[in-house]
This record gives sequence, C-alpha cells and structure tokens, in this order.
Amino acid sequence: MDKHRRDMTKPLDRYLSPLDDPALANIPILAMTANAFKEDEEAAIEAGMQAHIAKPIDINVMMKALTNVLK
Repeated sequence: MDKHRRDMTKPLDRYLSPLDDPALANIPILAMTANAFKEDEEAAIEAGMQAHIAKPIDINVMMKALTNVLK
C-alpha cells in the first residue's frame, strides 16, 4: 500500500478498517513508500500495517519483511 498514490485520499487507518473483520484480519499489509524516515515507519505500523519498506525497493529488505510477516 503506497500512501502517495493519487487514489489514496483518506488517512491510512481508514483503508485498513475492513481488517477489523475476523475473516480478513490475518491479511498482511506492507507499506511501500518513498517516505523513509523512522516516523514514517512508525506511522505505517500505527495505522495497522505489519511492515514498512522504503523505496527504491531493495529485494533483500522486501524478502526479509515478507518472511517476518508470514512467520
């Protein structure tokens, strides 16, 4: 989920609210964004995402994040 997409017009946590549904609650969501500061990572996690990956994407970082989320 990239918060800078043009169609992302609501706060991040508003997009994640459907995950309050138990049937959807275990779907992992990773933030992929050009925002690479620590506060950006914290905001993504606070909004309900399981990981934050800064762009440009490093395949090793992405694989580590996916591995951690899918454990």
